[in-house]
Amino acid sequence: MTDLLLNAYPWIKAFHIMSVIAWMAGLFYLPRLFVYHTEQVGTTGDTHQMFQDMERRLLRAIMNPAMIATWIFGLCLVFTPGIVSWDQVWPWTKAGGVLAMTWFHHWLGLRRKEFIAGENTLTGRQYRMMNEVPTVLMVLIVLSVVVRF
Repeated sequence: MTDLLLNAYPWIKAFHIMSVIAWMAGLFYLPRLFVYHTEQVGTTGDTHQMFQDMERRLLRAIMNPAMIATWIFGLCLVFTPGIVSWDQVWPWTKAGGVLAMTWFHHWLGLRRKEFIAGENTLTGRQYRMMNEVPTVLMVLIVLSVVVRF
C-alpha cells in the first residue's frame, strides 16, 4: 500500500488541491447567498424558492463531494510515508484548521435547514461576518503547509 501511495503521490496531491479549491469556492459563496437571501428575498415566493434551490445544489452537488474528496485525498497524503512528520507543529495546526473548516461546512448546512423551515434568525451582517471564517482558516492552513511553522 505504501508503494502505491508513493507512486501516486503527485496525482493524489493534485486531486487534493483541486478538491480544496472547489470546497473553498462553496464555503465562500454559500454565506454570500445567505446574505442576499436574508436581506433581499424574504421567506416566500418564487425568488425564495430559487434561492433555496441554489443553496441546496451548491451544498449537495459541489460542497459535500468536494469536502469528502478533500478529506480522502488529504488522508492519503497523511498516510504517504515521509510526507508528514507529526513531531512538528504544522501538521497539527493544519489538522485543526481542517477540522474547523469542516465544522463551518456543517454549520452552513444547519443554517440552510433553518431557511427551509422558515426559522432563519441571523442577519445579513452576521452572515457577512461568518463569511470571513473560511478566509482566516485558509490562511492558517496554507501557512501551516507552505511555511511549516
